[in-house]
Amino acid sequence: MQSIIWDWNGTLLNDLDFCISTINVLLKKRQLNLLDHYSYKEVFSFPVKDCYESIGFDFSKEDFSVSAQEYMDIYNAGVSNCKLHSGATDVLEHFRNMGFRQFVLSAMQQDMLEYTLKHQNIFDYFEGIAGLNDHYAASKIERGKQFISEMNIDKAQATIIGDTNHDFEVAQQLEVDCILVADGHQSKERLEATGAKVIDELQQLITLPL
Repeated sequence: MQSIIWDWNGTLLNDLDFCISTINVLLKKRQLNLLDHYSYKEVFSFPVKDCYESIGFDFSKEDFSVSAQEYMDIYNAGVSNCKLHSGATDVLEHFRNMGFRQFVLSAMQQDMLEYTLKHQNIFDYFEGIAGLNDHYAASKIERGKQFISEMNIDKAQATIIGDTNHDFEVAQQLEVDCILVADGHQSKERLEATGAKVIDELQQLITLPL
């Protein structure tokens, strides 16, 4: 049976503006240069620690856990104000009607992932949900391997849909296909550089053969 493994942040959930405003709170506090949409999409990457260092955080002066916790405190307090990307529910409904199995694999902490999916009223679209156990967002690869085994997902009939080059890396490591949506946390140019199929918005998925 065909399966879709969705990324959450930036792919289904439109949290780009909120993430930029949140990281800018941390940057301003440390008297570092703030990010706009363009610069954010050019620097955002995983692991998050490396991304932070690239925009000026000095972890010889403070531990990464300090800024990571500071970010998550702000993010978790306001993420419920974010909306789904346009057409997200229609796309989920389309694939449910097509008989696809649907899952979420996210770098978000498991409890917050479940909370946000329920808050957006789409929790029931998914057969399984896999988040990480901490807020350091290091990698989804090991969690993805466990998840595919746990849920008995046929890799030959699975597609990861995400919005970053890390989602492509995860797909390669998990040996599944990948489609990237250039409507999230990285620029279209960075996504196209992976060699993956890149679309501009979620609703295009309805017209693609998966």
